[in-house]
Amino acid sequence: MKSLQEQIGYNLKSIRKMRQYSLDQLSAVTGVSKGMLAQIEKGQSSPTVNTLWKIANGLGVSFSSLVEEETSGISVVRREEKSALQDVNDKYHVFPYFPYDQQKKFEVFLLELLPGCRHVSQQHLSGAEEYLFVSEGEMAVSIGDDYYELVKGDSMNFTANREHVYENKTEAVSACFLLIYYP
Repeated sequence: MKSLQEQIGYNLKSIRKMRQYSLDQLSAVTGVSKGMLAQIEKGQSSPTVNTLWKIANGLGVSFSSLVEEETSGISVVRREEKSALQDVNDKYHVFPYFPYDQQKKFEVFLLELLPGCRHVSQQHLSGAEEYLFVSEGEMAVSIGDDYYELVKGDSMNFTANREHVYENKTEAVSACFLLIYYP
């Protein structure tokens, strides 16, 4: 198991190599000296929080991407282990399955719409796209003046740059997986 110092070095070097930056280029975008960056990558220096923030901001990555441990490449999400974020009327439940990843540019949620649910979702950042995969029941989706009825097994995608509404007009729970892509 790597120490935190070694993990930071490994992650920084991986990101730098992926972007094909030299240490000089990395120094230019982060404002951290080339020597300090080399020491961090080798695990010979324990950077301060401020230094890590400079690096993260310069690279346009999350702070946690520099400190998180390497995974096996396999992630199992169990519904019963997830807590829902709920809308004020307690009929719209959002389970964050895979959080936003800067490199992959998407996040995945399970949405549950209880009977009678009507959830208005505000417009997202320009260019954001939503991909819905209905896994249970029936739901209606309105995007502006356009209206769509979806049933289990249906899917749709749309540019989410305007207000959109999810509705469950049935007496049973409806659910879908939602992938949001950010360009």
